[in-house]
Amino acid sequence: MYEGVSRQQAWTLLCEWTASDSLRRHMLAVEAAMRAYAPRFGGDVELWGLTGLLHDLDYERHPDLDTGHPRHAMRELERLGYPAELVRAVASHATYLGVPRRTPMERALFAVDELCGFVLACAYVRPGGLVGMTPRSVRKKMRSTGFAAAVSREDLILGAADLGVEFDEHVAFVIDALAARGDELLPAA
Repeated sequence: MYEGVSRQQAWTLLCEWTASDSLRRHMLAVEAAMRAYAPRFGGDVELWGLTGLLHDLDYERHPDLDTGHPRHAMRELERLGYPAELVRAVASHATYLGVPRRTPMERALFAVDELCGFVLACAYVRPGGLVGMTPRSVRKKMRSTGFAAAVSREDLILGAADLGVEFDEHVAFVIDALAARGDELLPAA
């Protein structure tokens, strides 16, 4: 069981580096999905959760993919003594760094990252938010190229495949994980 940095310490760090409410909600969503997936793959819930929470730590300050994100976060997390497997997972979620995803935690982070963003985008335009959302409704939004256009549909499919989970099952699992924390993830109306 992971007994390093506490979740509160990680949250404080996140808040120091990230002012954007929407980016904070995204990182909370990825944390929720990672915590939900950890037991399924025999992972440590705390470690997986912290990995999801901190994966985009430097994105707001250093969004340039050529020289910035996630390099600055990785250095800061190493400096603060976070586990090497957390830092490596942060590196592996950024495909452009060329760090292969080898562990279930690394594969899960990649699989849930973009999907969490897409599912939340779907929730923002639905009257019920996450309540009643289905994989079918997510697939329908995926066909609309103008909707959440920055999200790679290929990466959504690839993430589930690399994780070894059928796509609709993966989507349903992530929806359920996010719905459990829906009040925290969706902005107040």
